[in-house]
Amino acid sequence: MIRSADIREWRDHDVVDPKQHKIGLLEAVYVDTATDEPAMATVRTGLPSRRRLVFVPLDDAVLGPDYVKVPYARGQVRKAPSIGTDDVLPAEREEEIFRHYGMTYQAGARGERRLARG
Repeated sequence: MIRSADIREWRDHDVVDPKQHKIGLLEAVYVDTATDEPAMATVRTGLPSRRRLVFVPLDDAVLGPDYVKVPYARGQVRKAPSIGTDDVLPAEREEEIFRHYGMTYQAGARGERRLARG
């Protein structure tokens, strides 16, 4: 498991897929509000004039010497739900991200958000 303190130090490092193909740069970490553990990261992708942030789960991610390797193919991550580089993730879009990766989504007991930017 990657600890919150560890992954935050990797901001602006490459995020790669299992075949070491570069997906983009690590922008931010989102923690699971129930456990306060890293759950998702946003990855900066696209051309300089069309940058966006795509979401990728951090389960089974591996920290390398200068990269974060995620267990998802580059194509799948790049097709994931995204936000603009200056935008905030709306609570109603959280479930869409989980579905994209075949993960079960469950909001908090009182309907609170599942993800919070760390």
